[in-house]
Amino acid sequence: MANITDVAKLAGVSHQTVSRVLNDAAVRPATRARVDAAIRELNYRPSSAARALVTRKSNAIGLIATGAPLYGPSNTMLAFNEAARAAGYQVTIASMTSVDRASMVSAIEVLLGQRVEALVLIVADVAAFDAIAGLDIDVPLVTAESSGREGFLSVSIDQFAGARLAVRHLIGLGHTEILHVKGPDWSVDAAERERGWRTELEASGLAVVPPLAGTWLADSGYAIGTELASTGAVGAGRATAIFSANDQMSIGLLHALSDAGLRVPGDVSVVGFDDIPESVHYSPPLTTVRQDFADLGARMMQTLLQVLDGRPPLDPVQATPELIVRASTARAIPLPNREVNA
Repeated sequence: MANITDVAKLAGVSHQTVSRVLNDAAVRPATRARVDAAIRELNYRPSSAARALVTRKSNAIGLIATGAPLYGPSNTMLAFNEAARAAGYQVTIASMTSVDRASMVSAIEVLLGQRVEALVLIVADVAAFDAIAGLDIDVPLVTAESSGREGFLSVSIDQFAGARLAVRHLIGLGHTEILHVKGPDWSVDAAERERGWRTELEASGLAVVPPLAGTWLADSGYAIGTELASTGAVGAGRATAIFSANDQMSIGLLHALSDAGLRVPGDVSVVGFDDIPESVHYSPPLTTVRQDFADLGARMMQTLLQVLDGRPPLDPVQATPELIVRASTARAIPLPNREVNA
């Protein structure tokens, strides 16, 4: 393949002059014409790495992802990649199954060695933020981090507000005892959803009982639903609503409650979170909180472009999710009508 020296030799100029032509610097028209002709004749394609050395602009972004491919982080990554490509940037992804400071430092060093202009952190694990805290990174860093912790330029969907929307919907239907199936303790989003559930109950003067610990997986929702049904913790005279921290656990809950002979929403209303594509096909279709990941990816890229352009970063950007009401929630049955089997 032809290189810049070949072009310079054919055009009768120095390689520095070829670089100036490639980067639209000031060159005499006649000289530019000779260089352009040589480029066409040799079918020369400039190296992006070489151009980056001259312009200090690589049009590359490093993205760090950790843990299992969960629905939310995975779709955020896809949406960001689309937004980056639309803006003319390439995304290099560094992924790791477990998070510690050494592996995080190693991933950052690899990406910086590829001359990325910025870093993006899309992770579900709070340990990732602890691992990166205090590192001296000389390129902009944007995170999809919903808790608003200090030290990061964050763009996210407001998990706290989304949880409050879900619980407020159930309270509006007359439910006064609302259980919560939470996500894992290591999850930033799970903590924010639990905080929203708790805050909305307290604001309405309703009792807060200990949440039930799930794993994000449908199997954990099924196990929790089976336990609730077998102990009589849901249904007649007990809790009449469950807010699940994600849709996958909700499908497990619906399965378990159905196996136990409990009707959803007749005996128990269920609300999920995420609005995964399958949620509309659950039995019954699931009331849930929708997150717009395409919008999130676009917002993250917009924020990065603003910072790369030298403009001051915005305050943490949080988009508000949307409650999608379907058939898994209904008005609470008055207590006298629920006591027939007591």
